[in-house]
Amino acid sequence: MAQKDYVKRKPAPRKKASAKKQPVPTSSVAKFKVALALCVLAAFGGGIYWLGTIDGAQVEQESVTEETIQKPKIAEPTSIDEKDPLPELPKEEFKFFAELPGYEVEVDVEAIESDKRYLMQCGSFRAYDQADEMRAKMAFVGLEPQIRGSQNGWYRVVLGPYTSKRRAEKDRHTLQRTNINSCQIWLWNL
Repeated sequence: MAQKDYVKRKPAPRKKASAKKQPVPTSSVAKFKVALALCVLAAFGGGIYWLGTIDGAQVEQESVTEETIQKPKIAEPTSIDEKDPLPELPKEEFKFFAELPGYEVEVDVEAIESDKRYLMQCGSFRAYDQADEMRAKMAFVGLEPQIRGSQNGWYRVVLGPYTSKRRAEKDRHTLQRTNINSCQIWLWNL
């Protein structure tokens, strides 16, 4: 089978758009909705016209009839309450208000000593100048970071050792307030 030459092939001519638009077919549902909307509008308009034709005399007559109606009187309490009055409530005294201020509980808290030590690394740089710049930013906050060099040419900026992770977290939050967010807390393994 012979191959087609797509390079020299001319594109197919486009069909010309006709200037006359074809009418959009209307469905019976659309006609029903229009008729329903017209009926609702006619009923609304008729209701407003009817309200405008009501005489003012009729409204006054209705208000007069409302005034002539008397409300039933409520019977006043009889003397039954006077014969059997309710007993007075006894005054209750709670003892715990007086007892609680002097009550103390002693709890023996055993100090948990951990042999784990933590360090916080805030950066690792190839150039010593970058590590020293990070150390200077941390020193302005009031911390004392150290720069540790390794055999493969990396310089780590570390803080620590910390005896508890809570103290390391406290220093990390201090650094985060000064936009130093790259600090990680690890177990001391140096």
